[in-house]
Amino acid sequence: MEARMESGRAGARIRARRADRGISQAELARRAGISASYLNLIEHDKRPIGGRVLNQIARALGTDTTRLVEGAGPDLERALRRAANALPTDPAPESDRIEQLTTDFPGWSALIGAQSRRIAALERQVAELGDRMAHDPVLSASVHDILSAATAIRSTAAILKDGDLAAEWLERFHRNVDEDSRRLARTAQGLASYLTAGEGASHDAVSPQEEVEAWLAARDFRVAGDEEPNAQGLSEQGRAALAAYLAEVRADAAALPEERLLTAFGLAGDPLALARTLGQPAGRVMRAIARLPVAAVGGPVGLVECDGSGAILFRRPVPGFEMPRYGAPCSLWPLYQVLLMPQAPRRDALRQFGADSRPVETWCAAEIDHPEGYGGPAVARITMLILPEPDADPAPSVGATCRLCPREGCAARREAAIL
Repeated sequence: MEARMESGRAGARIRARRADRGISQAELARRAGISASYLNLIEHDKRPIGGRVLNQIARALGTDTTRLVEGAGPDLERALRRAANALPTDPAPESDRIEQLTTDFPGWSALIGAQSRRIAALERQVAELGDRMAHDPVLSASVHDILSAATAIRSTAAILKDGDLAAEWLERFHRNVDEDSRRLARTAQGLASYLTAGEGASHDAVSPQEEVEAWLAARDFRVAGDEEPNAQGLSEQGRAALAAYLAEVRADAAALPEERLLTAFGLAGDPLALARTLGQPAGRVMRAIARLPVAAVGGPVGLVECDGSGAILFRRPVPGFEMPRYGAPCSLWPLYQVLLMPQAPRRDALRQFGADSRPVETWCAAEIDHPEGYGGPAVARITMLILPEPDADPAPSVGATCRLCPREGCAARREAAIL
């Protein structure tokens, strides 16, 4: 029996493609081995199409069956919706006719989608540069040095202007002006080089944590605890941080071997349920899941950990969920909700605000330790595992960080957005 592949707009796509190719309806019907009247019904979506006929029509039109049945695809439709919602217009774009637009004008649709993605990328770049200027320690130190040198030169110039000075003091102040001006020039030149170094400069690690994260990212976060790391290029503090990370990997692997976790994860993908079944802390289970091969988990995996102050201890970025490098993350992340109520682990389906965000599922749990025993301080570690969420498409509810988040009326906002 002929397989049927139906779509409400497949006929319209065939008609638009045929017109673009300059093929008459009768000629296309002849190539497909059907009557022109039947093709006319197909093109007006009054008859389903599939199997041999669909394959022959696609071949005659120089395209593939998926394009005819499914249209331009979800990525282009998402880009067009983003373009439609980006700016208020009167009249408003007909969002309910996006599929018709992609069918009747595939070239213009592709152009609008490409422009939308380009604008989103530029907006993100501006936002990242603004956030970098607000929080980059190198930039902050350079600006401080420039202001200090300029202030010193101004003060010395005022002294030289106000009164007569002995030759000894005059020489000393002239020397001060010369030294401060040279320092100002060096700092300004270094700052200019830093700012114009391009995209690579913005990703240079400035802390041991970032050195370790960059080292792991280069290996797709797949390392063995007994591996002898090639720590070339890491600072002394970075090597110490990497050694501590690998020690934790060894401890987690000893308590929870990967084969055992893979078997259990295939039966139940709930990290909290797995923790109970395996008799392991939820944080360890989530960290171990994040180290599994992507194919075993079903998609890219992200992981974020913070301490009791909310400071980020570890971040593994994942496409579609932005993690700020500078500044504090969004306090509405489930990570921080669990920090407020550590006795209540969470599971959330959510989406960030942002052009390239994707729906994700997050799992969060807290671990509270008392390493110094009775009377000692409690040490908190909150872990958030981020997995792809293919079955839901929630409305945006959280941001990356306040300065990059467009959410209006947010009760948790600390500072205004720069966009």
